[in-house]
Parts: sequence; structure tokens; C-alpha cells
Amino acid sequence: MAALKTRLPPMTGLTVFEAAARLASFTKAAAELGVTQAAVSRQIHLLEGSLGFPLFHRLHRRIELTEKGLLLSSSTTNALNAIAETISSLTRDSDEELAISATVSFSQFWLLPKVSGFSRQYPEVRMRIISQDKTPGMEGDVDIAIRYGNGMWPDGKADFLFDDEIFPVCSPEYADRLGEYVDLTDLVRHPLISYDTNDPSWTGWNEWLAAFSVQAPKRSSGMRCSFYAETIHAALNGQGIALGWRRLVQDLLDQNRLVRITSHAMATRNGYFIVVPARRERTEPVKKFAEWLKLEAALSALGGRP
Repeated sequence: MAALKTRLPPMTGLTVFEAAARLASFTKAAAELGVTQAAVSRQIHLLEGSLGFPLFHRLHRRIELTEKGLLLSSSTTNALNAIAETISSLTRDSDEELAISATVSFSQFWLLPKVSGFSRQYPEVRMRIISQDKTPGMEGDVDIAIRYGNGMWPDGKADFLFDDEIFPVCSPEYADRLGEYVDLTDLVRHPLISYDTNDPSWTGWNEWLAAFSVQAPKRSSGMRCSFYAETIHAALNGQGIALGWRRLVQDLLDQNRLVRITSHAMATRNGYFIVVPARRERTEPVKKFAEWLKLEAALSALGGRP
């Protein structure tokens, strides 16, 4: 087989071509690479000359890949990404942290109470939990994110973890004031603790009550919170009734710190997913953590460990 050097065009030209093809712009490619637009144009011209066919259609104020350009763009991007990931894995510290991104509520109520089990099983893996109230991102060095949604995100590969159900909860002391049976029409007369969010996937009191044909009060006497975790803490402290997402509050129910006050429950539209960066190979720590998450999800669905 002939040496690669004689079969491949100059790497500089391929690198410039990959950027121009991905960004669909010589100007944007120049900005990304830190060179002039003229330098990009020249490298593309030299590459096309060495290949013997055009890679772009030069149109008015824009460029389009030719059919052969499309094929080369796909293979070049995949090859360069593979090289970058291999170099990253080779130069990575063997005692590297595993960066895990999740919402504050998922971290506080589901992940942190369980994660010591992973540490006991894999003591060599150091973890860093990145909690945020928005959709957990893939920015920086995040290795794995736990997200709630429909599983379709352009920046990551998603594996289903579990879905959920939602029902009203309160402290045992507050439940004593309600009595044994709580009618939903009576429920709205009590303080309903709510969570202010612009997330359309989140289920609030209006939607939950509407699912059971109950009109939400125009103005609830309940506390309004900026974070879901705050609504649960308010319920724990007897401030009223909150909507409990079963997967998040199950430990508190098991400990009798919260109680479920009605059999009515609403299934969530979406689910929780394990998400890894789209163009990154799964490292062994990521694989181990993902498998541990799935096992814990299965065990919690069964009501605990066998």
C-alpha cells in the first residue's frame, strides 16, 4: 500500500477545508482559524488543484459544497474528530475527574443521596457534580449530563433513564390538618406551593389540576419559589402543599418526611435521560457511571434493593 503521504493532500488544506465546509463560509472559517479570508481561499484553491475537482460552488455571497465536496467534508470531519479525541484520551490524566451535570433538584434529591454507592464500587473515579437550574449543558469539560426532556438534543447522545409521575405532597404535620381523605376541590383551598419557571416541559399546578378537571384558584395563597428544590423544602417545613415528582421525592416519602395526600397522579410527558457529548467517545468512567445510573433507576423503580 502506498504511503499515506503520497495519497493524501496537505493536512493544512484539509483542516482549512473542514472549517469552511462546516461553517459554510470562507470568512467564518478564517475567523475560527485565526487567518485571513484570502489565506483560506488560497488553501481551498490549492486543495482543489491537487485533487483535480472543485469542492465548492462559488455563488453570490455564499458558497455551497459540490457533491464530491459533501463526501470529502463528512469523512474529513469524522477523521479529524477521531484524531482529536484520541489525542485527548492519550494526554488525559489517568486520575481525571468525571464531570457530571444535572439540575439542582435532581442532584439534591436523587443523585447525591445515592452516589456514594458508585464511589464505593469505583473508588478510583473522582467526581465533580455541576448543579444548575437550567437544562444541564455540555459546556467545557462536562462528561455526562442528566436531563429531563424528550431525548432529542443536538449536542448529545441520549439514553433513556426513567419517566416520572406527579402528585401532591406535604409534611406529615400539615397532612394531619387535612384529614384522611382529600378531595381535589378542597385541595385548592389550601396554600399550593408553586415553582416559577419558563420551562414549557415543566408541569405546574394549573396543568396538574386541569388534568383532573379542577379549576386552579386565580390567586393561590401558597408560596412561590424560584427553584423546585425550594418548593420541596417549603413543603417539608409545613408551608403548604407542593407537587412531588416521585423520582425526586421518593426518599423523603420513604423517610416519612413528606406524605402523599391523594391517589391522583399525573404521568410526565417526558423523561429523564443520560446524555453524553455528541462527538466524544465514551470513556470507561463514563460507561461505568451510565451503567450505575441505569441500575439505580431500575432498583428505585422496584422500590429499593433486592
